[in-house]
Amino acid sequence: MSRSSGPRARIVRRRRGGISVTATELRALVERVLRVSDAPKNGEVVVTLVDDDEITALNESQMKKRGATDVLSFPLLEPTAYPPRPGTARRAAHAVAAPIVTDELLPLGDIVISVDRAVAQARDGRGGTDGATRHAPADELRLLAVHGALHLCGWDHRSPAGRTAMWAEQERILRAHKRAMGAKR
Repeated sequence: MSRSSGPRARIVRRRRGGISVTATELRALVERVLRVSDAPKNGEVVVTLVDDDEITALNESQMKKRGATDVLSFPLLEPTAYPPRPGTARRAAHAVAAPIVTDELLPLGDIVISVDRAVAQARDGRGGTDGATRHAPADELRLLAVHGALHLCGWDHRSPAGRTAMWAEQERILRAHKRAMGAKR
C-alpha cells in the first residue's frame, strides 16, 4: 500500500458523547495540520478522546502536574525534524536524523484530549485560544485537536512570539477546515 497520500491520524474514542464531531471529521482536521506542518508523508498520529479521570492520571504521571488538563501531546520526533517555527527553540534533546520517507508507517506521537474539559471550557466561557471564549463544545474539541497536533509538529507557545505565531496558525487551520467542511455539505 502506498503512503503517498500523506500523513494520517487514527482516532480512538475512550470517552463517548458530549460532542458532535465525527471521527472522520476529526481525522481530516488532524491530517490537515500534519500536511501544512510538513509532517513526514508516512507519519501517523493517534488521537485519543478520554474523560477527566484518565487525563488527570496522565497529566500527573507524565507531566508531573496535578489535576485535569484539556490536551496533552506526546511527540516522538524532535522539533528539529520539522521546519523552524516562529518563536520556537530549535534545540534537540539528542541528535536526530531527518525521518526517512518510506511506505512503512512512522509514528509521530500521541494526542490525548479530555472531552469533559472541552465541554466544560466551551460552556463556561473558558475556551478558545484566549481562555475566555464561550462556544460550542465541538469547536473547542477542534481547537484542542489542532493545538495538540501543532505541538507534535514542533510548535511551542512558551515565548510571546511563539504563542502569537502558534495561535495565528491554529486560527488559519481552523478557518480552512471550516471552509472545506462547508464545501462538503
